[in-house]
Amino acid sequence: MQQLNIADLFYQQAKANPGKTAIIDGSSSVTFARLKEDIECTAQYLIDQGIKKGDAVMIFVPMSIDLYRTVLAIFRIGAIAVFLDEWVSIRRLKACCTLVPCKAMIGNWKARVLGWLLSPIRKIPIHLSPIHPAIPGHHPYEATSPGDTALITFTTGSTGVPKAANRTHGFLKEQFIALEEKLRPHPGETDMPVLPIVLLINLATGNTSVIAPFKSSKPEKMKPGKIFELLVKHSVNRIISSPYFIKRLARYQEQHRIPVPDLHRIFTGGAPVFPSEAGSYLRALPDVDIEIVYGSTEAEPISGIKAQDLAKTDPCDGLDVGFPFYKARVKIINITDEPIQCDSEEELAVLETPGIGEIIVSGPHVLASYINNEAAIRRNKIFVRDVCWHRTGDSGYIKDGRLYLTGRCSTLIAYENEIIAPFTYEAILAELKGVEMGTVMRWEDRLLVVVEKDMNETEEAIRKSVKGIVVFPHSLLFIKKIPKDPRHHSKIDYERLKQIVSRKM
Repeated sequence: MQQLNIADLFYQQAKANPGKTAIIDGSSSVTFARLKEDIECTAQYLIDQGIKKGDAVMIFVPMSIDLYRTVLAIFRIGAIAVFLDEWVSIRRLKACCTLVPCKAMIGNWKARVLGWLLSPIRKIPIHLSPIHPAIPGHHPYEATSPGDTALITFTTGSTGVPKAANRTHGFLKEQFIALEEKLRPHPGETDMPVLPIVLLINLATGNTSVIAPFKSSKPEKMKPGKIFELLVKHSVNRIISSPYFIKRLARYQEQHRIPVPDLHRIFTGGAPVFPSEAGSYLRALPDVDIEIVYGSTEAEPISGIKAQDLAKTDPCDGLDVGFPFYKARVKIINITDEPIQCDSEEELAVLETPGIGEIIVSGPHVLASYINNEAAIRRNKIFVRDVCWHRTGDSGYIKDGRLYLTGRCSTLIAYENEIIAPFTYEAILAELKGVEMGTVMRWEDRLLVVVEKDMNETEEAIRKSVKGIVVFPHSLLFIKKIPKDPRHHSKIDYERLKQIVSRKM
């Protein structure tokens, strides 16, 4: 049996760079060597508590040194780390716990107290704190193979049923290789990874990571000034985060112009970045190389585009997300809600369309399965012999080798004899003075333009601007705040928006 444990990538760095700082978290820091010792202690502690290879362990620990010590210890003993979003509802929590029964839960005292009040958590047999007595590791670990599950994260299914992404040790290795090639970490580089998975990659490449004081569940409490203090104090060379985080930094920097001479590169992804926003990044941080990466939980990365190239594009064409990553094969197929079965590449080719269609992707870094959810596999995957094609659910097209997004397939509107892509109008509306965010949606028998306006602009001025770009008959609705997705705070939450509109119309 081929052996592979994703934690070995960290152990190689701990051997090569023992005295180097691995993670900086506020006033605390840890070297690679010390983190290795702590991981061994935690691994032994978990074994002593009855956790073994194949056991699922739900983790409620914020991004911290403790989180990565715990996760790597779980990987080390062959157990499975299970993560839920901080904003998970009780209904979704129950669904996730049913889908993936857990042997243990590890969380801080708040999480453990809350767990006793919630029956799905209360039913988990073992409840542990991430803080425990120092126990020297001495137990031999069971070997893991590429096909063994290492990590489970949840994505939202099209029916509302969560999809448990099955991230095996082999998949994580391929994802690590792909992201390492895309992000190009330099030896000795200090990074601020706001996306948790990226810090794991840094531990595998030997880079120092500075944890930002940012809670994704409370984005409005972000303090850009504090972030800039850390960038300067720790001579941070690279930031990897959601667009929301970069947008807040850019707005602050345009006002304060804080020198950050060591910051050379920014990668952002997880939500759309329109040309106007890319322009604001460049104005705020003109000396920084900024790239927007397109991908998903199941396929990261798919493509990428430099901010300076994106800023020059026409939003009427859709959102240019650049050339596909060389390991990602991308095709555009006809849109359908039905499962797709193909026995050959020739059959798949018949489904392809030169116009707007659903984006599908294959490659060694593409997730092939979900846990205990055959329906999700049938709906979201196309298996052609031994190749897995992931259906992204995003619509778009390819022109001159570049990939353009036109929004979620489910949001496209059939209007008279054409297809309206609200996503394209979102990019166009974002260019208008006084518009924070806007979209187009069908409401009963008419088309509705929904706008969140800047406090400094009048409704009449925006109404005139909208009339000049939205050529089809429409009604215009102003709302105080367009709801955004809880993970990245950048994408429109269309279901919640429909609820708001229904109360106002």
